Amino acid sequence: MYRSHVLVCGGTGCTSSGSQQILETLKAEIERNGLSDEVAVVQTGCHGLCALGPIMIVYPDATFYALVKSEDIPEIVSEHLLKGRVVTRLLYKETVTPTGIKSLEDTDFYKKQHRIALRNCGVINPEVIEEYIGTGGYQALGKVLTEMTPDEVIQTILDSGLRGRGGAGFPTGLKWKLAKGNDADQKYVCCNADEGDPGAFMDRSVLEGDPHAVLEAMAIAGYAIGASQGYIYVRAEYPIAVQRLRIAIDQAREMELLGNNIFGTDFSFDIDLRLGAGAFVCGEETALMTSIEGKRGEPRPRPPFPAQKGLFGKPSILNNVETLANIPQIILNGPEWFASMGTEKSKGTKVFALGGKIHNTGLVEIPMGTTLREVIEEIGGGIPGGKKFKAAQTGGPSGGCIPAEHFDIPIDYDNLISIGSMMGSGGLIVLDEDDCMVDIAKFFLEFTVEESCGKCTPCRIGTRRMLEILTKITKGQATMEDLDKLEDLCYYVKNNSLCGLGQTAPNPVLSTLRYFRSEYEAHIKDKHCPAGVCKSLLTYVIDRDKCRGCTLCAKTCPAGAIIGTVKNPHIIDPDKCIKCGACMEKCHFGAIYKK
Repeated sequence: MYRSHVLVCGGTGCTSSGSQQILETLKAEIERNGLSDEVAVVQTGCHGLCALGPIMIVYPDATFYALVKSEDIPEIVSEHLLKGRVVTRLLYKETVTPTGIKSLEDTDFYKKQHRIALRNCGVINPEVIEEYIGTGGYQALGKVLTEMTPDEVIQTILDSGLRGRGGAGFPTGLKWKLAKGNDADQKYVCCNADEGDPGAFMDRSVLEGDPHAVLEAMAIAGYAIGASQGYIYVRAEYPIAVQRLRIAIDQAREMELLGNNIFGTDFSFDIDLRLGAGAFVCGEETALMTSIEGKRGEPRPRPPFPAQKGLFGKPSILNNVETLANIPQIILNGPEWFASMGTEKSKGTKVFALGGKIHNTGLVEIPMGTTLREVIEEIGGGIPGGKKFKAAQTGGPSGGCIPAEHFDIPIDYDNLISIGSMMGSGGLIVLDEDDCMVDIAKFFLEFTVEESCGKCTPCRIGTRRMLEILTKITKGQATMEDLDKLEDLCYYVKNNSLCGLGQTAPNPVLSTLRYFRSEYEAHIKDKHCPAGVCKSLLTYVIDRDKCRGCTLCAKTCPAGAIIGTVKNPHIIDPDKCIKCGACMEKCHFGAIYKK
């Protein structure tokens, strides 16, 4: 029996910051101090607060250490683990109070969260199946196989109100019901683990921190629809997730939780991996299934829908990682438990990846209906530098921007659609007053143009023409006629594209036109970028009254565009200036500004 457990985050974010070296150093120090029989070291998945990684938590007292470095380990071992004295300089500051250390659950970041899909992330070692079983793992699978009929399983998911967490929000139970209703000699369960939205890492974190939850849910889905084979389509750029999935599948097979006659019943189900090559279009269900078949990942016309004719021409269902991670808990706790959270039409919780201009970048899971203000100002810790909130971009390249006027909107599927955005898979990028909304729309459209499979003309050509117009606008070369043409193109592409990629590609443009049209007009009419982002419309100027002639800006300028002598005001030659902004960053007197 260990007296202490030290949890070290082994998610991608902390790993990139050196958590593996920390883990090795920690084990060596524990052994050197003769604590190997008293202190256990556990590598976990992501705990959510990525901004403070690498993260280390010491139990049973739940001491939360943040921004840990390898050189801090000897002190933590000798002081905390050996002598029982907390190393206060490394504590997560939000847990420190005048009267002592408060629990992690009472901090602003965690207290409004409700972790279902993320319940084991940061808690268990994802590479040890016994730890998953110790938290109730595979009990749901055992329950459905021994106590429930397939129809009862499907009805439970229908009653829970669970909707797909991958973007469209289609009712999960209805999808399963449709697939079960189609007879075939073979059916398939597919998991979409190919999240491609810029800034999104929700599914990756679940796979890295709790892979068995997904395997268990897929087996439950297989039982419900009558399938014996599952496929997880995971992007190859997720090496840690892929490795842990492979380990989990091998462990589940060894314990006969996958394979033939699971739990001694006549139900058999197995799972294989398929690695994606990073094509964004393969987030669309028919393109994903085409890719699993070994063909070029392109969407198919619908109908027929996958529930009728999907993978290898057989009835199939596709759910994303987060959707599946909810399934075992719904089975164990009942549909009423899940439906009691969230809003009338959006039940349960939603995982978001917070990024952009926000203090607490990371992973959060909140009840549906939580307001955007609560997410950004309380959970996210607000915007750095005292800057003003301008917008939040949700749904990635398929989503839209939520402006400040909707800061108090409750986040759910229908509310976001009503204001021109969408939930998407859960990326939430915060923008402040220094962001140009035209440039944001251009960024996402560049991504979409690059990722279009090219199968249908509206998407292949239409998005490229839209990008050309946006580029003209950011260069100050467009007319108001171009703006009208851009809007017309948006609706044409939206209404005529074959799949969801093209149908949603105009959303970032349409939402920014809806709420920030004045910025577009400023670029066109005034040849001015209000946020000072679009380089073609920028001019750097030195305020002669503030300039002290220190020459630092001239020495910094890579283009030799700054002219002046020591102790005399300098000037910037606009013909030579490459608008890199290096001079403004280096000026100690605030003499250089953009206009």
